[in-house]
Amino acid sequence: MAIANYLSIDVEDYFQVSAFERVSPPDNWHNQPFRAERNTSLVLDILAEKQTRATFFVLGWIARKCPSLVKKISAAGHEIASHGFGHRRVSTQDRTVFRKDVRDSKKILEDLSGQQVLGYRAPSYSISHKTLWAYDELHEAGYVYDSSVFPVQHDFYGIPDWPRFAFEVGKQADGDWCPLESQIETQTGMKEFPISTLRIGKRNLPIAGGGYFRLFPYAVTRWGLQRINKSEKKPFVFYLHPWEFDPQQPRMNGAGWKSNFRHYLNLHKTEGRFRRLLDDFKFCPIGDEIKAL
Repeated sequence: MAIANYLSIDVEDYFQVSAFERVSPPDNWHNQPFRAERNTSLVLDILAEKQTRATFFVLGWIARKCPSLVKKISAAGHEIASHGFGHRRVSTQDRTVFRKDVRDSKKILEDLSGQQVLGYRAPSYSISHKTLWAYDELHEAGYVYDSSVFPVQHDFYGIPDWPRFAFEVGKQADGDWCPLESQIETQTGMKEFPISTLRIGKRNLPIAGGGYFRLFPYAVTRWGLQRINKSEKKPFVFYLHPWEFDPQQPRMNGAGWKSNFRHYLNLHKTEGRFRRLLDDFKFCPIGDEIKAL
């Protein structure tokens, strides 16, 4: 029987990505052409065609601007989870601001969808060793699982020494959060679903979505994901953004060549590759795993 992997869609618009935060401040978002509804609807159509359900990590800002989109995602049978409210990396917020951000997003998504929001994903996977206090706030806000840890080395994110597959994260007596397997004494924890990587030698390499999905030839992505399923016998966590299906999106100026390369590379290939991915692998929402526990 094929392993059911976890498919996740991070619902944000092209002008909200962290790579553009310097040239696209939140105060100016309302002046940008809004394309998230169109692009997310395309993703929903493809998933309906392929009879596949996913977890949609929806930005609270998007939910407030376009409440009908949240209702549409929920009505199609997908899981609604939180991507925070204002797409600010955890490292740029203090605890008071973060607390309001994750609680506001949870409430608006629950009110619109009629679902209990169980999961959270930080913008740019920005829970790191320096921001582990975020787990305190998520737990107290009522989240059951997180999917923010990317076990790689990166300039925006990463906890490369944490486990590659789903694990319990808990709080030690000294107040530090860490994987339960390395704890002696714990308090109440949460489930963590890290973004999947491929282990090559002593390094974890990104293989499961986003810009990496657009960078590598599809055959490389499929090989790496099949290796996770068949050799390691584990499900992988895959992610994409609706703006990655939109090669006609407006161009943001002034962000620099690296940000432009990461954002715009091979946007015209995303839809075709995504359709092949859905044919080649079995998927389900992350929340299905939580409800089965």
